[in-house]
Amino acid sequence: MTVEPALEARNLYKVFGRNPRDAVRRLQAGDSRADVADAGTAAVIDASFTVQPGEIFVIMGLSGSGKSTIIRMLNGLLEPSAGDVLVQGRSIDRASAKELRDIRRSSISMVFQHFALLPHRTVLDNAAYALEIQGVSRDERRRRAREILDKVGLGDRAEAMPDELSGGMRQRVGLARALTAGTDILLMDEAFSALDPLIRREMQEQLVELQQELGRTIIFITHDLNEAMFLGDRIAVMRDGRIVQNGTPEEILTDPANDYVAQFVQDVDRARVLTAGSVMAPPVATTPVSAGVRGALRVMRDLQVGSVAVLESRRYIGSVTDRAVVRAVKAGTTDLKSLVGRAQPVVKVDDPLTEVVERSVESPIPIAVVDDENRLLGTIPRVTLLAALGNVAPQTTEIPIIEAPVTVAAAEFAQTLAAVGEATGSSAGQASAGAALATTAAPDTAATEGGV
Repeated sequence: MTVEPALEARNLYKVFGRNPRDAVRRLQAGDSRADVADAGTAAVIDASFTVQPGEIFVIMGLSGSGKSTIIRMLNGLLEPSAGDVLVQGRSIDRASAKELRDIRRSSISMVFQHFALLPHRTVLDNAAYALEIQGVSRDERRRRAREILDKVGLGDRAEAMPDELSGGMRQRVGLARALTAGTDILLMDEAFSALDPLIRREMQEQLVELQQELGRTIIFITHDLNEAMFLGDRIAVMRDGRIVQNGTPEEILTDPANDYVAQFVQDVDRARVLTAGSVMAPPVATTPVSAGVRGALRVMRDLQVGSVAVLESRRYIGSVTDRAVVRAVKAGTTDLKSLVGRAQPVVKVDDPLTEVVERSVESPIPIAVVDDENRLLGTIPRVTLLAALGNVAPQTTEIPIIEAPVTVAAAEFAQTLAAVGEATGSSAGQASAGAALATTAAPDTAATEGGV
């Protein structure tokens, strides 16, 4: 069954200026942003993307990249110069004024950067304002607003006025107002950029928790790549009005589309973005518990590894090291399961590398990656983990060694050979010394004679 996208942007253009139609035509023909400057400023150029229900889709870029212009086209605040936006299958470009108002009321809410609270209303009435516009009764809208205020941690400040709140609290009220509206889609334009770093991180974490609980679709605008990587299920990176890459955080971090994106991601904390599943290696060194101690030893010998993963009924029960197995063989032990440690570290596919690092520090063996039924999906050797964190390939290749020529003085070389010959009593050694001296001396002599 095909799920209808929550929102689609189709070949969006936005040109501010005297002749936007001409500018769009020239851009479509291949002209650059600078080429059409005489006709207008091209803020957005041929932007297309699809946002699925329940997804956090992040649009990021530096100032002037066009990201804020896009978000204003998504809810009809700006009319595209070309292209179309579909909200749950309904075209904004072809919608009447009444239909557009209905889309904004029922489908899309917006959280602004600077809170946009009504200063003369309480926190509760600010949170309930969208429902008031929709005509919901006073008791019902206040009840629903209180529920959301509790979720964002402001239940005890419902009767406070906006000027009595900190910046972080006021932003929570703005978020609560958007959530109380009950729309499926939230547009958030640099919603956390005015907050202090600690409060900003707290708001990011709370947004992820709320999205998981409520299942809303969120389009989030930011210029902060770390924020984009933390929040986004997918990220669209913009530059000069164009989307230069659209993908998951892992795809953007590990396979940047161009040098511009690569420069963006070079300082990202990879341990918080990459997951165990993105760096794990196929599980090669495995053995069933029924193979016994000698079977495990045979696998390690054949593969030249220091440990082996032990499986029972296809499920991972732990790993054993070569030392433990050798000691067991000498002691005459055959039960392989008895050698498996009780608390061996495992991680899930979606666990971030921060958790893998913690376990790797304490473990002498590769970390096992398992599914919910404890089936072994892969392993993460320490060298693979370090390579992923350092952004280098874990494979090694043959490195050519270039040896510099060694120059030995002719007389010294001859004396060495002579000494060896005398020590061994070999006339061949002494003859070799004389031949070597004659051979090495000849070029010098010839050079001297030629130079006179």
